[in-house]
Amino acid sequence: MNIRIDDLTHPAVHALLNEHLENMHELSPPESVHALDLTELRRPDITFWCAWDDADLLGCGALKELTPQHGEVKSMRTVRPHHRKGVARAILTRIIEEARVRSYERLSLETGSMAAFRPAQQLYASFGFTYCGPFADYVLDPNSVFMTKVL
Repeated sequence: MNIRIDDLTHPAVHALLNEHLENMHELSPPESVHALDLTELRRPDITFWCAWDDADLLGCGALKELTPQHGEVKSMRTVRPHHRKGVARAILTRIIEEARVRSYERLSLETGSMAAFRPAQQLYASFGFTYCGPFADYVLDPNSVFMTKVL
């Protein structure tokens, strides 16, 4: 598995991100969808990685700088045939490593509260993320769960 910064131009990446956005809108009401589109992922405060096996896209994830001390995990998604193979774990490890290189004191995330999001919550908890209240511009939302990790 090769995890590298991605320029968001590959058609497979576009397809994965479209699937991600569609799925988020299937699971959550529009006001509770916080997934980023291609334009938002290209902002300078976001670093976007993809995991590849040769020419086969495995998954993606991003790190958004909220402040010089606080980052946010965004756009975690694994290509369906590669679920439960360690792709998300490897990408999250890379994001945490980068957050430490940047000397962030904290890394946070928002995910859904519904049953479909439990595997993601369990993954984050296995890395030491704990439940917390809203951060940055988020507000309390019964469809959202917030988690954070002190680095």
